[in-house]
Amino acid sequence: QVQLVESGGGLVQAGGSLRLSCAASGRTFSSNAMGWARQAPGKEREFVATINWSGLSTHYADSVKGRFTISRDNAKNTVYLQMNSLKFEDTAVYYCAAASTRAVTMNFGSWGRGTQVTVSS
Repeated sequence: QVQLVESGGGLVQAGGSLRLSCAASGRTFSSNAMGWARQAPGKEREFVATINWSGLSTHYADSVKGRFTISRDNAKNTVYLQMNSLKFEDTAVYYCAAASTRAVTMNFGSWGRGTQVTVSS
């Protein structure tokens, strides 16, 4: 089982940037695809981004493509989500997730507790 702890959330003005981090512990981090999802108030959780085990392959939701960048540092067991040009509609709780596969995926088996991102308009 892998444990995931997110950090880096906060309040930012529209157009601003934030970088989320997710520290992983437990099973081997570098062998698994990772990802981020978010859940806004009153809405279902939605996929944001995923990265494969090596960091060389990524995939994004259309709503964040070109603004968000997912990356990972396997030496630090950490995955990041750089969020630029933030919009009010990006406001949500952001969750880090781990998959059991190496390739990019939208199916995750382990989740962190989430970090709140609030974008003021």
